[in-house]
Order: sequence, then C-alpha cells, then structure tokens
Amino acid sequence: MAICEHLSTSDDPTAKTPAGCEECLASGGRWVHLRRCLECGHIGCCDSSPSKHATEHFHATGHPVVQSFEPGESWRWCFVDSQMA
Repeated sequence: MAICEHLSTSDDPTAKTPAGCEECLASGGRWVHLRRCLECGHIGCCDSSPSKHATEHFHATGHPVVQSFEPGESWRWCFVDSQMA
C-alpha cells in the first residue's frame, strides 16, 4: 500500500508542551500515551487516555497527522486516511 499524501508531506515541528498533554497539564488531567501533531507541535493524549486530546485536536483543527511522542517510538498516524507509517 502506498503511503498517503498527508504522511508523505508531514512536517517536524517542535513540541509545544514537551512535559505532557497540553490540555491535561492545564486542567490537572492524566494521560496514558502522548501524540505530537506534525502540523503545529500540539501535544495531546491518546485515545486510551480519558480525554483523548490528540483526536480532539484533529477534529478542532483538521491537522491530519500525529506522531507518537513516546520515548523510542517514531510511528505516525493519519486521521484522514486511517493510515500508519
């Protein structure tokens, strides 16, 4: 399967909140795993986390690709095409 356009053209922005999920840090929430938006650097929590801020960020902004922000992981996910790279 060919890689989707969003994954092949994604950027590598600096993480806005490298200490954790931006919204959870602000509200005192908790997260399981972190995802970095490859358009703006937003750090959000994964769908296994109570608040699912990474997916919420996609729905609010339309930014299509996240990358795992976990140590030792480099996979990326495109929300639009439901494809991993």
